[in-house]
Amino acid sequence: MHRTGDLYGQFETLEQQKESATLGMWTFLITEILFFGGLFLTYTINRHTYADVFSFSSRTIKLSWGAINTVVLIGSSLTMAMSVWSAQVGKKKLVTIFLILTLILGTVFLGIKGIEYHDKYVEHHIPGASFDMYFCTNNPGACNLTTEELAQERTELKELEDKVGGPVAVNAHSQLFFSLYFGMTGLHALHMIIGAGLLLWLIVESMRGRFSPRWNTPVENVGLYWHFVDIVWIYLFPLLYLIDRH
Repeated sequence: MHRTGDLYGQFETLEQQKESATLGMWTFLITEILFFGGLFLTYTINRHTYADVFSFSSRTIKLSWGAINTVVLIGSSLTMAMSVWSAQVGKKKLVTIFLILTLILGTVFLGIKGIEYHDKYVEHHIPGASFDMYFCTNNPGACNLTTEELAQERTELKELEDKVGGPVAVNAHSQLFFSLYFGMTGLHALHMIIGAGLLLWLIVESMRGRFSPRWNTPVENVGLYWHFVDIVWIYLFPLLYLIDRH
């Protein structure tokens, strides 16, 4: 296989090359939808089965971090769309600027997710041998709970015990929620890291002046991938953070 300028040898025209690349990306995204769809189905079944415990577990996640990350990702979708537009109209400097902004916003998202994971580690909400849904009520200082928050959590835990059959059941079902939480958000974060790597490659290529109205397929396809990852988060946020928040 050889390349003449931006055209690879197996294609006759740039248009044919772009259509093939776009078709390949959409095919890949469909497989990703099926992949995440299995996780969403698993979550839905268990959410229905253990609704009360899932609601309580969700409320232990800090809503503000999730809301900030939602705004950050929506902003990154805008900057990614602007980088695609800049490439299409030949504004090469803007391509680089918007790609860098997208990468910065993606990094901010991952940083906040790291803070959330650390909070869950401190609260002993990591699934495994040390998992303890009662850790914060027994160690309110470690979790920075106020007197009012501590009283409310103890009351809610007592109500859960009466509904599901005691502390063992509360811990078991809560651990199931956090297994799904870390599985779904962790997989999403992995896709973000891959996207960040793709953005770094695009930034290097854009600095070389590679992208133009004639050839900008990589920017468009990475843009499709980035938007897909953002859309997945739009579903994850209400499913994991907004359960019974009234």
